[in-house]
Amino acid sequence: MNLGTGLAVVLLVVFVVVVFKAVRMVPQGYEWTVEAFGKYTHTLSPGLHFLVPIYQSIGRKINMMEQVLDVPSQDVITKDNAVVKVDGVVYFQVLDAAKAAYEVAQLEIATLNLVMTNIRTSIGSMDLDESLSRRDEINAKVLVAVDQATHPWGLKVNRIELKDIAPPRDLVDAMARQMKAEREKRANILEAEGFRQAEILKAEGQKQGAILHAEGEKEAAFREAEARERLAEAEAKATEMVSNAISNGNVQAINYFVAQKYIEAFKALAEAPNQKFVLMPMESAGVIGSLAGIAELAKDALGQQPGAASASPRVGR
Repeated sequence: MNLGTGLAVVLLVVFVVVVFKAVRMVPQGYEWTVEAFGKYTHTLSPGLHFLVPIYQSIGRKINMMEQVLDVPSQDVITKDNAVVKVDGVVYFQVLDAAKAAYEVAQLEIATLNLVMTNIRTSIGSMDLDESLSRRDEINAKVLVAVDQATHPWGLKVNRIELKDIAPPRDLVDAMARQMKAEREKRANILEAEGFRQAEILKAEGQKQGAILHAEGEKEAAFREAEARERLAEAEAKATEMVSNAISNGNVQAINYFVAQKYIEAFKALAEAPNQKFVLMPMESAGVIGSLAGIAELAKDALGQQPGAASASPRVGR
């Protein structure tokens, strides 16, 4: 009885082990490799699967989801012998579980070392300023190199991002001073350019003002010359009329001409700005005679008009 019970227990244990080895359930996001006596035969996709116990066994359990690797900080020497600290992240995904399981040992460590090596190569071919300003170019260059190198391993490297590129403290201070000097230089240039533009605009304004002032003076001189011309024409006309009157025997025209000039000269003398009081001898009879001549001239002019009334006949006594 004891022997039978022990045998039953042994058979039960063997049955449980066989069932456990024969029935396998692969979780979503993973693929398992199957080996027959240590040799790879096929890959199990997510779901329930049955294996032949003892003959078949599970080889490697491969994560097929996209994974992230942190690239540790490392010192990198640039082309101009500046030492910078660089770190980053790598996003990759296994596309072929068999290759990832059997083509490379320690897949993550191999990928990480490959990324670090290519980062040193890319930054080492650039100056410090280029490595700080061309991070996208470094990412793309490292990504292409690492993706080609890991393709035989069944990997697909999706992205490589450099998180930080930190130069030494003394270089940071020097760069800060350089940036400050550059900004002060640009500020001085802009200020000088502003002063220059202001002076140019001021000179242009003065030039336009001078041109307009000259145009105004020219127009005023033209108007004044035109007025003098009209006045001279009127004066010449008046003189011509007086000359014609004199030539026709009208002596009173001379008195009109002389009286007019006399009065104009006296008016100009009286209106002089430096004259407050004028005292000069003047012969009243000459002026009155000139006025009388003007009256006679007017009378003669009126008498020559057509339609003038003839002299009334004398009444005989």
